[in-house]
Amino acid sequence: MSPSPAERRTTPGRPALTVEGLHITVGHGRAEAVRDVSFTVHPGEAVGLVGESGSGKTLICRSVLGLPAPGVGIAAGRIALGGTALTALTDRQWQGIRGSRLGAVFQDPGSYLNPALTVGRQLAEPLRTRLGLSRADARARAVELFASVGLHRPELVHDRYPHELSGGMLQRVLIAIAVSGEPDLLIADEATTALDTVVQAEVLDLLDRLRTARGLALLLVTHDLAVVAEVCDRILVCYAGEIVEDGPTAEVVAAPAHPYTEALLKVAALGDRHRRELAVIPGRPPEAGAAGPGCRFADRCTYATDACTTGPVPLRPAGPDGRLVRCLRAAELALQGATDRTEVPA
Repeated sequence: MSPSPAERRTTPGRPALTVEGLHITVGHGRAEAVRDVSFTVHPGEAVGLVGESGSGKTLICRSVLGLPAPGVGIAAGRIALGGTALTALTDRQWQGIRGSRLGAVFQDPGSYLNPALTVGRQLAEPLRTRLGLSRADARARAVELFASVGLHRPELVHDRYPHELSGGMLQRVLIAIAVSGEPDLLIADEATTALDTVVQAEVLDLLDRLRTARGLALLLVTHDLAVVAEVCDRILVCYAGEIVEDGPTAEVVAAPAHPYTEALLKVAALGDRHRRELAVIPGRPPEAGAAGPGCRFADRCTYATDACTTGPVPLRPAGPDGRLVRCLRAAELALQGATDRTEVPA
């Protein structure tokens, strides 16, 4: 008999998601867009995967979901959901994973819903298919789920079509569908990007409450460090297809160990409501497959030396807080306490 969702989430010591040595290629030339990415997400933990557009975070996310774009392939590595290896699954086996053990919420929720069907039917149908519920019981459960994600008058929302709901309501509908199978892991890929500030805060609070109440593992994929600082326990900073920093969110935000993380924090200006000048990161990330053997951020980094470009830069421990950083000068820069490093209020 398959373990229940609660049993899967409470297996001692086992991460909900494990990614090891992931390499992803793109295009006919198989250019390497993601290189040697490894991380875990544990039950009940919220992990933020952040970086600029083109950093590789969505490629990683889509690979975990088994939904790579055409021309994208996993060249090496392992992805596991609990004890289940995902990289070798057939399309039929994936049908038993997505929507049950693995849920996902994306940007622009309306594009993922059928405009010809009511949102209630789009939630009730998979409940009937997966759980064998009657039509009446599926409707009742759908209304309960809509209520659980904060939709007011859920029995009326059940009978609405997507075009009759606001963007924030549609995102709540998509979250209800994503958690209806009681997944082990919920992936939110830029799920709040298109929402206004108030609705964004409400959706983030909802994701946090669902994570706490259900013991969900949450992987939040975003370019916005402010979003990660609000919700996540741990942060993974992605640049040019590599993880360059991995550590507890509070510590990373307060004292970034990698120059790219520092630059992202300057752009985000967390806690600085009176700033008048827009900070930018000069230069552009390298194209997939174009990076040399050294640090991929070196040509944009104010601290780079010749040593940064001549050989591999490993991801290694940096400090007592469990931090990992891909920078040859991380310890030196921390000891120097560089005067222009970002200061973020607690």
